[in-house]
Amino acid sequence: MRDIMGMMGKVKEMQSKMEKVQQEIAALEIEGRAGGGLVTVILNGKGEMRGLKIDPSLFKEEEVEILEDLIVAAHKDAKEKGEAQAQEKMADLTAGLPLPPGMKLPF
Repeated sequence: MRDIMGMMGKVKEMQSKMEKVQQEIAALEIEGRAGGGLVTVILNGKGEMRGLKIDPSLFKEEEVEILEDLIVAAHKDAKEKGEAQAQEKMADLTAGLPLPPGMKLPF
C-alpha cells in the first residue's frame, strides 16, 4: 500500500512539473531566419507566428517568389528551433523515467 501512495505522490509531482514546463514552453519566443537574415519570423512556443521582419531590399516585384520562399523557410527554421527547445525541456522533466524509446510527452 505504501508503494501505491508513494507512486501517487510522484504522479502528482510529475503533473505539477509538466504543467510548469508546458507554461514555460508556451512562453518561449523563437526567431527563425532565412536569406542570411533578410527575413525573420518570430513564433511563440505553441508555434503561433508573433512577428515577421522583412528587409526592405526584398520589396521588388520581380523578387516576390524569393520573398515568399524566404518567409516559409524562416517559419520552418523557427518552428524547428521551438520544437527542439520544447523537447529539451521535456527531456529534463522526464529524465530518469523508464519511457520506451521514441515516446514523447505530453501524449
